[in-house]
Amino acid sequence: MSAVLFVSASEPPDELRLLSHQVSQAASASKALLEAENSDVVVVDARTDLAGARSTCQTLSRGGNTPILLLVAVSGLAVLSPEWGFTDFMAVGAEPAELDARLRILARAAVDPDVLVIGPIRVDGAAYSASLDGAPLDLTYTEFELLRYLMQHPGRVLSRETLVSQVWGYDYYGGTRTVDVHVRRLRAKLGQYDHYIGTVRNVGYRFASAREVNRAG
Repeated sequence: MSAVLFVSASEPPDELRLLSHQVSQAASASKALLEAENSDVVVVDARTDLAGARSTCQTLSRGGNTPILLLVAVSGLAVLSPEWGFTDFMAVGAEPAELDARLRILARAAVDPDVLVIGPIRVDGAAYSASLDGAPLDLTYTEFELLRYLMQHPGRVLSRETLVSQVWGYDYYGGTRTVDVHVRRLRAKLGQYDHYIGTVRNVGYRFASAREVNRAG
């Protein structure tokens, strides 16, 4: 199940409401920009207001990396162009199964990119390398996977249980305190940027979002 943000002043279409995804709604681009980082996919409604949808897509694509699925009427397909900034589009009236497949593909691509960059920290999944201000970070396998998973979900609070299952694996029986140990070691290696990994008391950890980093800078 993915977290889907529907951007429109109108009600979500039936094909979206019928799916099992967690759907929230934002009535404007400015509100969507604030909520997009907590979503796996943003669905922009272009069924009636093409100009507004174009502006919304451009605002969201400039402000973050969350994939954008444009929902458009068949009559509007002719005016679409790459300059809009959406990731994928779908014509109104398609089967719910097609919408579900597109959402799942976009959500999966969003959480598993090869290269992640937030502030001075860069992680290259394909090369299995990480760097800080251009200098290589000497990380263990688990530290690398932990950093990568945190950076794949910037701004989100991740519980210790979630981190154990996603980084160590569901068959790990060492307990959740190992997360605290590895976070402490990882912070030490990040030095002056250790605050990028925030602690959420009694819950877990969150990695700073790109917007937070830029605002602080």
